[in-house]
Amino acid sequence: MRGSTRTLTAATAVVVALGLGAAPAAPAAGSSYAARPSAPGQLPAARQIPLEGAVNVRDVGGHRTYDGERVRRGLVYRADALSRLTDADVAVLTGLGLRAVVDFRVAEEVRHDGPDRLPGGLAATARPVPDNGLFRQLMTVLGARDPVKQEELLGGGRAEAFMRDVYRAFVTDATGRAHFAATLRDLAAGGSAPLLYHCTAGKDRTGWLTYVLLRAVGVPERTATDDYLASNAFRAAYDAGVRASLKQAGIMLRPELLIPLQEVRTDYLDAALTEATRRYGGFGGYLTKGLGLDPRTLLGLRERLVG
Repeated sequence: MRGSTRTLTAATAVVVALGLGAAPAAPAAGSSYAARPSAPGQLPAARQIPLEGAVNVRDVGGHRTYDGERVRRGLVYRADALSRLTDADVAVLTGLGLRAVVDFRVAEEVRHDGPDRLPGGLAATARPVPDNGLFRQLMTVLGARDPVKQEELLGGGRAEAFMRDVYRAFVTDATGRAHFAATLRDLAAGGSAPLLYHCTAGKDRTGWLTYVLLRAVGVPERTATDDYLASNAFRAAYDAGVRASLKQAGIMLRPELLIPLQEVRTDYLDAALTEATRRYGGFGGYLTKGLGLDPRTLLGLRERLVG
């Protein structure tokens, strides 16, 4: 973080905890994904786009499908918030040749962190996906500066249960489904790629859509799960720095209570998948009934992104 951690306001602390503040250095180009026990897969580090102002930016391509084909590189990118990019970062994005950027953040997040910083002539499309109150929950937790209140809100498995509810909402919330589906339709129709989509930390809304996209085009479930879990490796240094800053500033006595909110976990993903099965009969039903993707759209995704 820039500046003194002791001057953090409650609002600033929320922004920092969500992954919006100035970040510690991103993993160097060529670094490994494997730094966390919860990220079992070893994925190609070349898929990372190293930036100074964002830590979880990646090319979605490169994975093999069931039939041995590969998801094409250079067409779809996933990211965390882009509002704190440096001039050098913007130059990197310019080099990607992006035609479209989709922002899944809700209005409260954008107001606190600001709009995306993008190459000239490129504007983000706002498709907010509700976070089930995650931003407000953090506002309450950090604004309280009360260890007892923070324990009541996040301790005893409550943070984990809250995150499972967040993931169930990815399946149940009509607005979220519509905005996820619109992004997939853009990719299937062509003309929008290279396309980048992001939320705040690039791990939950962005992670879920990437998992859905990869499986929809034929990437094995385990590989899609490993891609999802890799956010833990990319965010580890940044998130640890956030917790240290919050403790030093006196905002949290036990900042480790935030870890379940900062990480991605298989049981969060499983909560969404279980909800998809309960409502739509399985993952395929979620694609066709929940997201409303017809066979032509699903075929378009495969044809444009795999080969």
